[in-house]
Amino acid sequence: MVGRGGDLMLAELFILFALIVMVIVVYLVFKMLKHIIVNSILGLLILVAVNFVFGLKIAYTWVVVLICAIGGVIGAVIVILLHLLTGLF
Repeated sequence: MVGRGGDLMLAELFILFALIVMVIVVYLVFKMLKHIIVNSILGLLILVAVNFVFGLKIAYTWVVVLICAIGGVIGAVIVILLHLLTGLF
């Protein structure tokens, strides 16, 4: 019967450790997600601004929006370069 209290305490410490790890993981995921969302919005805004200012007439198809949403600023630059160099989009 002496070991039973130690086992219970060890289980509680394990649960506490697991909760701390889960909180850290959730925090890091939300922090990363925030950067992804900001980058996606910036990419789409750059595409709209360049389209408006320079009159490139890049169509807002689902492919273009997806590239800008996933690639962010770099995706917008790729779409603009592909439009200027090859006439795509």
